[in-house]
Amino acid sequence: MVLRLYNTLTREKADFAPIDPANVRMYVCGPTVYDFAHIGNARPVIVFDVLYRLLKHLYPGPGKASDGTRVTYVRNITDVDDKINKRARDDFPGLPLNEAIARVTEKTANQFHADVAALGCLEPTVEPRATENIQQMIDLIVQLIAKGHAYVAAGEVLFDTASMPDYGALSNRKLDEQQAGARVEVEAHKKHAGDFVLWKLSSQEEPGWESPWGRGRPGWHIECSAMSERYLGQTFDIHGGGLDLIFPHHENEIAQSRCAHGTKVMANVWMHNGFLQVEGEKMSKSLGNFVTINELLAGWRKYQWPGQVVRLAMLMTHYRQPLDFTLDALEQAAIALAGFKTFESHHQQAMPSFEFMDALSDDLNTPRAIAELHRLAKASRLGMEGLADEMQGQVAQLDSALDTPSAQLAAGLRFLGIDMDGYRRNWMQEGAQTKIAADVKLKVEALIEARKAARQRKDFKESDRIRDELAKMGIALKDTKNKETGEIETTWEVAR
Repeated sequence: MVLRLYNTLTREKADFAPIDPANVRMYVCGPTVYDFAHIGNARPVIVFDVLYRLLKHLYPGPGKASDGTRVTYVRNITDVDDKINKRARDDFPGLPLNEAIARVTEKTANQFHADVAALGCLEPTVEPRATENIQQMIDLIVQLIAKGHAYVAAGEVLFDTASMPDYGALSNRKLDEQQAGARVEVEAHKKHAGDFVLWKLSSQEEPGWESPWGRGRPGWHIECSAMSERYLGQTFDIHGGGLDLIFPHHENEIAQSRCAHGTKVMANVWMHNGFLQVEGEKMSKSLGNFVTINELLAGWRKYQWPGQVVRLAMLMTHYRQPLDFTLDALEQAAIALAGFKTFESHHQQAMPSFEFMDALSDDLNTPRAIAELHRLAKASRLGMEGLADEMQGQVAQLDSALDTPSAQLAAGLRFLGIDMDGYRRNWMQEGAQTKIAADVKLKVEALIEARKAARQRKDFKESDRIRDELAKMGIALKDTKNKETGEIETTWEVAR
């Protein structure tokens, strides 16, 4: 089975071939710990956790990674940033700034770890902090200056974008087309409008480190270039993050790393997940739809949503597509998990079906993989319902085989990082699943009755509209004619 991934840099999907099969290397941009992570932040964490699991499966056994495996996954923490400084001043005005910063970063980093653990994410192999890699950043800046790619001006060190002929290849933005604006700051000491800061001076109140250019702190982009080099080398296999990071962050990472090392690429494959909306609108505090992972787990729109439900809801949309995070999607995921639980197998040695693995290997096609789980659940249900009560012993015997639909279903759920035992402990025993099922059932059946009434009055436009509304909720309808009465009867199920 060949893993194929879409590469933002080449704009095509291709077979994945690691630089060193004994040490497959992936870097993903982690959080800036100035606030609790929101559900938009959760998406890349979940997406690349699935990829990490897949890589560990495809490249098993001992290797060169620091933990003895063949996959090294680095996800950083940015703990030096002007946003952190502002939050520290706002939240702890009576404390010295550095002490206030320490409180903010400790609290938010701890909450991030708790939140992503609740979402079923594995810990990365390495989780470096920016403040632990300042010397590596200084060394990288020194190299850039020596090679003519950076310059000192007005107490800052800036990257000279014009020194890199193919700057902008990742985002497909030509340097001469860039205009000053919200993302390009124009200052008199810059040679070009697109030049960006590598190092800036710090006041005595601000965090700072001694450098050849005075006491200061790094720019955002240099942090990831330095940390990825330290733990993965000058060139590595996969670099991931959200679509919003393509420009300027990832573009500038590439510029720094390639120009410092003289390499053709920084990472061979660049992967980016799509944007996330909430109920059809861009998430923002002004619209009142800004939701942190912690708030979602604690209670949002009537229920406390277990991490397993949130995770499945995220994975029901392909990672490169925009994701509309809705109450309907969470309800659909909750009902699906309840159905999966019925047929769970405890065979830890079982493997997912070929169709499931083939879907994941096709650029992480999680919607197709989840559709396969629904097929396996249906096969399990039909198999069990087709046997008489006295044959239940045979059912148990059949279920002990590793290649039964039930065993393959359970293996697929584990492969997606969905802990069904945790799901049962966290929620099902509290009865919330029953409440959601009842809520959804009432909503769906009311719409079906309205559709039936529309059909009876021959208002087929309204009938079709209701069917489309149900489809958007993830509900599939089936119309059949009653042989005795001749009337149309409608049944429904969560779309597979």
